[in-house]
Amino acid sequence: MDKIINCMMKIMLFAGTVLAGLPLSMANADEPPLLTILAYHDIRDQVADSGDADPYAISTERLVAHFDWLSENEFNVISLDQIIAASEGREVLPENPVLLTFDDGLKSTYTKLFPLLKAYDYPAVVAVVTDWIENPEIQVEYGAEQLTTEAFVTWEQVREMNDSGLVEIASHSHNLHQGVLGNPQGNTMASAVTRKYNEENGQYESDDSYQQRIRDDLARSVELIEAHTGIAPRTMVWPYGAYNQVGNEQAISVGMPITFGLQNPPQQLEEGMPLLGLQRYLISDNPTLADLVGTIRLPSTPPTRRIVQLDLDYVYDEDPEQQQRNLDALISRMHHLKPDYVFLQAFADPDGDDAADAVYFPNRHLPMRADLFSRVAWQLYTRAGVQVFAWMPVLAWQLPDLDQRHALALPNPESGEVFRLDPTNPEARRIINEIYEDLTAASWLSGLHFHDDALLRETELPALYPGNPEARSQYLIDFTLELKRSAERNRSALKTSRNLYPMPVLEPESRAWFAQDIDQFVSAYDYTALMAMPWFEGSDAPKQWLEELADAVRRHPGAMDKTIFQLQTVDWRSGSRVPGDRLPELLRFLETKGVRHFGYYPDDFILDMPPLSSIQQVISRNNFPYLKD
Repeated sequence: MDKIINCMMKIMLFAGTVLAGLPLSMANADEPPLLTILAYHDIRDQVADSGDADPYAISTERLVAHFDWLSENEFNVISLDQIIAASEGREVLPENPVLLTFDDGLKSTYTKLFPLLKAYDYPAVVAVVTDWIENPEIQVEYGAEQLTTEAFVTWEQVREMNDSGLVEIASHSHNLHQGVLGNPQGNTMASAVTRKYNEENGQYESDDSYQQRIRDDLARSVELIEAHTGIAPRTMVWPYGAYNQVGNEQAISVGMPITFGLQNPPQQLEEGMPLLGLQRYLISDNPTLADLVGTIRLPSTPPTRRIVQLDLDYVYDEDPEQQQRNLDALISRMHHLKPDYVFLQAFADPDGDDAADAVYFPNRHLPMRADLFSRVAWQLYTRAGVQVFAWMPVLAWQLPDLDQRHALALPNPESGEVFRLDPTNPEARRIINEIYEDLTAASWLSGLHFHDDALLRETELPALYPGNPEARSQYLIDFTLELKRSAERNRSALKTSRNLYPMPVLEPESRAWFAQDIDQFVSAYDYTALMAMPWFEGSDAPKQWLEELADAVRRHPGAMDKTIFQLQTVDWRSGSRVPGDRLPELLRFLETKGVRHFGYYPDDFILDMPPLSSIQQVISRNNFPYLKD
């Protein structure tokens, strides 16, 4: 313990210097304090600082240091009961509340953690996978190891921890902590949010079968925990942090109205707020005390973002072997490029009229050109390490039934505009919502990128809030957020981005011609993808035009923090490529003007355009963003 304290004193000097003058709570005085939830896993005496076989293990020494630091720095380790009471308005959370959670129910939960909880008088939530305890034949792939039931707590140990009053036993599912086949190409994905693909009949699990599978699993877990502890669990901790609305509904139905995910908190706990999908910091790479301090105490500056927008039409090929070569070229390029986000086309537009003729995922309303989006998105996520946003139209859907298409079309569209469905038509809205719901039933993704077709000219739907461009803009925003809610039925906590034309920013009086407003976009979406494309707008002085655009965005409070400047790599007027060194030059120029987030479209990964050698240093989030031999 003396060694730990000496180490802590050195780090505390650092922490005290950094934190001097900072408020303990990041919230305003009249707001509820921010709730921080930490997610730990295994605890071992010896854990490597990097490259450990189990990246989520923490050493006993460092866990003690974490506990000591929390107790000495006015943090309050709270129980789940206190969170419930605060959500019901019966109590107010103390300043700087922290909830401790421990997943998977490994043996160290009892042998290492439980004694520490008793020593510090700290409450904690322990989530167990009941099949890993119950099944003596179990073989669990855990990091680089194959674990048997001996590696996990026993029911007697679970009962003892539960009876102590310090440990809340939660379900981590009965047998959902695994991957299942998620597409025809053989990718395995998180069981709790994936419709299983049946190789024998080429069919996906039906919605009813999926819901029943989740419900049966959760009910079995509840049954076993109650049988062995005498108390039914009220909390579901989703494996891998992967959950959705369907899963939360099933958890509630079996008596677990509290669920946890794995996104980054802190979060504000409002009275009356459902306790669903509570977000947690995933503790990984055996963090030092300084790491913990930096995670939960320092004010977070929104990170800069780099994005690449990709046409899935470039990957698709009728020849499966050529399609695989295309996919390999894409993954290799994105692996080297390492942007933060890829906006990946989920619809097919082979005739190039900007309206979707088909899609790349199973659905109820449009032809499926190929079952390809899931495969490419998963490969980008797992092999290239990037977050994928599904790039989707909002209104521009060419329904295959011509009579239905004409009946639901936007009446009297402006001449030359892309075909769009009428957003005021309830049947059109239903169909579009179902397309978004089907997208996430079949795919792994992190967000939605709404296409530039979500606009209304002044002459279109003139009876919709006449003379009120802000209300017309909000109408379209509300519709996109409705689509997000439909998508989140199958894939929760989706981020959002939406294309914004530059003219409503440069010439505010033109907002009525687009039904778009930057202030409303900044308020509604995680990111606004501003189409910063000087040649597309007819400018022959791109730097000057981009500088004017950056200055115009800066005049809107908070807009720079949430606006992605999206540049073009093709001059569509002439059909020529933007020279390889020109795009990096313009992106660096934007950085000097205070632009924080940027990217480009399109990326031609087959022809290496823009050249990886020139664009990588500007777009990559690697620590050393240069090509290596």
